[in-house]
Amino acid sequence: MANQILLEIVTPTKLVVSQEVDLATIPGADGVFGVMANHAPLIATLKSGEMRYATGGDSTRMAVSGGFCEVSSNNRITLLAESVERAEEIDIDRALRAKERAERRLAEADAHREKIDMARAQAALTRAMTRLRIAGHQT
Repeated sequence: MANQILLEIVTPTKLVVSQEVDLATIPGADGVFGVMANHAPLIATLKSGEMRYATGGDSTRMAVSGGFCEVSSNNRITLLAESVERAEEIDIDRALRAKERAERRLAEADAHREKIDMARAQAALTRAMTRLRIAGHQT
């Protein structure tokens, strides 16, 4: 269809999505950006966050963790992501445990600064919070 763009989402283990969409909203390292048909070519680094895509009246939400996005001139979006989870695939208990671990690491950071990787703990907390939000869990 002329008003759609091909979205392909790939992780190291599988092809997650390959379909024509009306709009994709992507968490870029410099901010969230939207892509529709006939978008200008670009390459962007991804950050952990919520990704959405819409086709017709249907919208799909996914948790994305890091990677790259390429929008090419031939109406194609290629997302190469470290991990991707649809809202219904998110294990809420696992995400809650990850959130608690990350919060504990950050709380202990002052006492053990040389042993705590602050950036890694903050990234883990961000991933867990994103997964919980997309799964519809109120924290």
